[in-house]
Amino acid sequence: MTHRLAIFDCDGTLVDSQANICMAMEHAFEGAGLTPPRRHDIRRVVGLSLVESMRVLLPDAEDKCHQDMAEHYRTAFLTLRNNGLVDEPLYDGMASLLSEMDTGGWLLGVATGKSDRGLVRCLDHHAITGLFVTLQTADRHPSKPHPSMVYQALADAGTDARNAVVIGDTVYDIHMGRAAGTRTVGVNWGYHSVEDLREAGADYIAESMDDLKTYLMDFA
Repeated sequence: MTHRLAIFDCDGTLVDSQANICMAMEHAFEGAGLTPPRRHDIRRVVGLSLVESMRVLLPDAEDKCHQDMAEHYRTAFLTLRNNGLVDEPLYDGMASLLSEMDTGGWLLGVATGKSDRGLVRCLDHHAITGLFVTLQTADRHPSKPHPSMVYQALADAGTDARNAVVIGDTVYDIHMGRAAGTRTVGVNWGYHSVEDLREAGADYIAESMDDLKTYLMDFA
C-alpha cells in the first residue's frame, strides 16, 4: 500500500508566529545598530532559512554580515523565549484536522525554516509531535525553495511525490513542492497573499480550515 503524505510548513501554516518573528528580527537589527525592516518585509521572508532571510533583507551586505545577523536573531529569539514572550498558537481547527488526518490513514510531516530545537519546542508545546513521521528543518537542508526537505520527507515516509502534498502559506512552500513533484496547497491565513500563491503555481488555495479538510479528504 502506498501511503498519502501531507507535508506542512510550520510558521504561518500550523502556527501563527509572526509577532515573535517580527519582534526578534527588530531586536536583532537594533542590537546590531541597524534600522529594522518593515514588518511587511519581515513577513515576506518567513519560511526561508535565517541566513537566506538576511540576504533578502540586507541585499547589499557581505556574507559575514548575513551570518552575524542570523546569530543576532537566534539570540534575540532565545531572549524573548526566556522572558516568556514567545507565543505560537495553532490556527483554529488545525489540531482537529491533524488528528482526523492521522486517524484517516494519512502520514504527516513538517518542512520548515525553523531550527530542529525550535520546531520540537513548538510541536511539543501543542502535544502534537507524535502525529508526525518526518520533521525536516533548515538545520539539515538548504533553504526553501530547494526541494531537499521534501525529498527526505518522502524517503522517511516510504512514499513518492505522486502521493504527497506540500501545504504552506508562502511561495517558497509552493516552489519547493513543485520542484519535488508533489501537489501543492496554499493557505490563505499565512504571510503571503493568495495572488502570490496562485502565481507561484499552487494547485489549490484553501480559503479556510474546513476548505483544506475537504480538499485533503478528497485527495486521491
